[in-house]
Amino acid sequence: MEIVWLGHSCFRIRGREAVVVTDPCPPSTGYSLSKVTADVVTLSHDHDDHTYLKAVTGQRMVVRGPGEYEVEGAFFTGITTYHDGRNGAVQGKNLAFVIEMEEISVCHLGDLGHTPTPDQVEEMTGVDVLLIPVGGHTTIDGAAAAEVVSLLEPKLVVPMHYQTDSAKVELDPLNRFLKEMGINSFESQPKLTLTKSSLPEETQVVVLDYKR
Repeated sequence: MEIVWLGHSCFRIRGREAVVVTDPCPPSTGYSLSKVTADVVTLSHDHDDHTYLKAVTGQRMVVRGPGEYEVEGAFFTGITTYHDGRNGAVQGKNLAFVIEMEEISVCHLGDLGHTPTPDQVEEMTGVDVLLIPVGGHTTIDGAAAAEVVSLLEPKLVVPMHYQTDSAKVELDPLNRFLKEMGINSFESQPKLTLTKSSLPEETQVVVLDYKR
């Protein structure tokens, strides 16, 4: 499996079964999606900065609701959460997606705005890779994200939705989350390539470069 960060909350997850793109973002976010092809697109919520479908070609299915789905041998579970800490009263609902391919489970938390409930944690338990917002303002911030990591205990954590040189939205910088995780220095990488056997025993944070 290969995971590439395309900016904001958008990733391309490439497996043998299918290619998945999460939350495609428009140029107004500061990120440019070019030549992105996918079999499946997942949308965590209906805000404009997460639903730029015109940037993705080849899509056979768009998954934008709770429940279980199977596409091209890949399995998807949409879990209802909220975009804020007031049960969606401010920003509305949000979907977390658990994507299973090649015996690896990836959880994309979308614009999660609160600490998951015990029932939600149970639905996400056992995920191998956690794609988590850390930039605060309209989602959980670095401290809350670190708490979510401790609840879910994934093997790999990939932060998203934070301030970068490219971002045109106001978010907290990445180092606030890394500090909460006890990380003082890091080396980013262009992509994450993994197999079930290559997953670490203990939780590790992987910082991905924005792929232009």
